Amino acid sequence: MGHFVKIHCVNSDVDVNVEMGTSLIELAEQLSLKGEYPYLAALVNHRIKELNYKIYTPVKVEFFDIRTHAGFRVYQRTMIFIMQAVVSKLYPQQRFRARHAIGDSIYCEVEGKEEFSVEECRALYDTAQQIVSANLPITREKLPTEEVIAEFAKRGFDDKVDLLQTRQRLYSSIERLGDEVGYFFGALAPSTAYIDRFEVVPYFKGFYISIPSRTAPDTIAPAPNLKKMFTIFDNYGYWVDIMGVSTVGKLNKRIEQGDKSELIQIAEAVHEKQLSSIADTIAAANRERGMRLVLISGPSSSGKTTTSKRLGVQLRVLGLHPVLISTDDYFVNREDTPRDENGDYDFEALEAIDLARLNEDLGKLMAGESVEIPRFDFISGTRKWHENPLQLDDRSILIMEGIHSLNPRLTPSIPNSAKFRLYASCFTSVAMDDTSRIHTTDNRLLRRMIRDNATRGISAADTIARWPSVRRGEERNIFPYQEEADVMFNSSLFYEIAVLKPIAEPLLRAIPNTRPEYATAQGLLKFLDNFHPLTTDEIPPTSVLREFVGGSAFKY
Repeated sequence: MGHFVKIHCVNSDVDVNVEMGTSLIELAEQLSLKGEYPYLAALVNHRIKELNYKIYTPVKVEFFDIRTHAGFRVYQRTMIFIMQAVVSKLYPQQRFRARHAIGDSIYCEVEGKEEFSVEECRALYDTAQQIVSANLPITREKLPTEEVIAEFAKRGFDDKVDLLQTRQRLYSSIERLGDEVGYFFGALAPSTAYIDRFEVVPYFKGFYISIPSRTAPDTIAPAPNLKKMFTIFDNYGYWVDIMGVSTVGKLNKRIEQGDKSELIQIAEAVHEKQLSSIADTIAAANRERGMRLVLISGPSSSGKTTTSKRLGVQLRVLGLHPVLISTDDYFVNREDTPRDENGDYDFEALEAIDLARLNEDLGKLMAGESVEIPRFDFISGTRKWHENPLQLDDRSILIMEGIHSLNPRLTPSIPNSAKFRLYASCFTSVAMDDTSRIHTTDNRLLRRMIRDNATRGISAADTIARWPSVRRGEERNIFPYQEEADVMFNSSLFYEIAVLKPIAEPLLRAIPNTRPEYATAQGLLKFLDNFHPLTTDEIPPTSVLREFVGGSAFKY
């Protein structure tokens, strides 16, 4: 007679006794669970597990599908593994690379190919569909790291070999899909049949794989035509290739070799050079068309404030007089703030800003008049006033930073010729390896979590809990306008996660498994485990990273 354990299934809100060793997929079958969309993985005591995971102790289980952030990543990750197998079959002598994701699409390249035709993309799609139709199992096993390294070395996967050699673990995981092997940082679907909807279209030197949207799973969004953002990703990706730090394994090896100082100096010099070039462009626009207003936008923890201040320094070098203001100071009084669908204050809505007063003040400033600028007191939730009025002179450039800055509805009274738009974000270009990218949202979450804890005493769990709401606000208020920018600035630093690692890890470990945020925390810890740590001692005081780790030369 077998031994049984008690399981609580959140989806059906029932307790059930199952035999020890029952897999999650068998549990779903026993409970006759049928969701609106196929379950891709599950939370077991708030920890993400693949459906092949076997249960041996009493646990709480919650299955999830593509409509969650975790489920979307499972779908995306498994799609990449399938495409790796496709390229291995069609181009056996060439390397497959999943370069970066834009929107719901993944941009991929095949080493040695400069373009893909529609017919070639159709062949990729058809071969992938054959693999999906075959319902091939996807398995994971732990082996001695030496064996895993030998397997990857035999196939020429030096990106994975570099990473495993610098991780120094006795055992490592390896995934298998037919004859293909992989190394992925997160759950995969149990078989290829789960990934039944996608498109493959040519783009640039490679192709986009588009998959169903998390928010609209019945539709496959077309590959985004975000040319400016793509150019930023591609240029920075090319640059880290040249630097020899395109993957975490290569970065770790440079750190092991004692190259820390040079890496930091070069990364920071790239930022300085970019900001100097942007300042030159702004000065030219000021001369040629009377441009007076620089609008800076970007998602949470993208370093907008430091970018504004560093840009101001560069403009001073050119003899201009930058004046910085924030749209946050034009918040309406708390009691007048619009509310969201849950009845909570919606501080990220455009209507949370006093648009009439903002445009009136901007118009007066542009006309050379003296204006009393408000200062919003976040403690009382009311507007106060600066003691000294603001007046621009002939060489003044007004820099205004805020999440809505690129939205045309924010400044309709100012002609386009008088505006310059800058979009700042953290476009992480270092990859885990050729098939596993680093999510820019994870990079930004780590930044925000560390800053929230240091400056506001907010726990990592509370920052993680708030993050989905922050991302919804970005998708509504920021991302739709990013291509309106005249220029984009990549605030990421290829060495930064190595610096964030030792600061973030104790904050994440403090999250108990009773909190729903435990799953995200464990995923981030597993991710950070791949990096060699760096200290903050050689980071310049003007670095954008100082906005998050402290020690900045700027006042915030």
